[in-house]
Amino acid sequence: MTRLQIAQDPHADEVLSTDSFGLLVGMLLDQQFPMERAFAGPAKILDRFGSLDPAKIAAAEPESFADLCATPPAIHRYGRSMAGRIQSLASVVVDEYGGDAEAIWTGAADTDDLLRRLQALPGFGEQKARIFAALLGKQLAVTSPGWREAIGPYAEEGSFRSVADVVDPDSLQKVRDFKKAAKEQAKAAE
Repeated sequence: MTRLQIAQDPHADEVLSTDSFGLLVGMLLDQQFPMERAFAGPAKILDRFGSLDPAKIAAAEPESFADLCATPPAIHRYGRSMAGRIQSLASVVVDEYGGDAEAIWTGAADTDDLLRRLQALPGFGEQKARIFAALLGKQLAVTSPGWREAIGPYAEEGSFRSVADVVDPDSLQKVRDFKKAAKEQAKAAE
């Protein structure tokens, strides 16, 4: 895997770069929470739980797993509820992909199939699926013919719209600036 720099923390980025399920969990956590902190969540789980193996996470006792996710510094502002989503995601990865998160994208026939697979995951809607597919394409070279067109704006070359575009502190700031401008534009349109 390519060395990702999404969390802006060497340990957390190492986890994202070497563990496909960890990367998927980071994307799951990326909502209503600062992006780099969301993507640091998988490293916290690994450090506290001792594993990011989807089978072990799916089989973990829910209350204990929720406790470790909510322990400060929590993996997310809503650590306990996100723990449940992570366990649901782990169950799908185990049941449908043999415990191999990477099979979600390596087994996809094309980008449309990849988007369908991602949208079927717990906690992944259409937008999150497109952002994650753009991340896979832009940073991990997981592409098929016409991938940029199938994904849409998040796949645009040279854009700074989402986590798919974060490769260093400068690009993180550009993505933050884009999101802030988009929020201000949405408020002005109300």
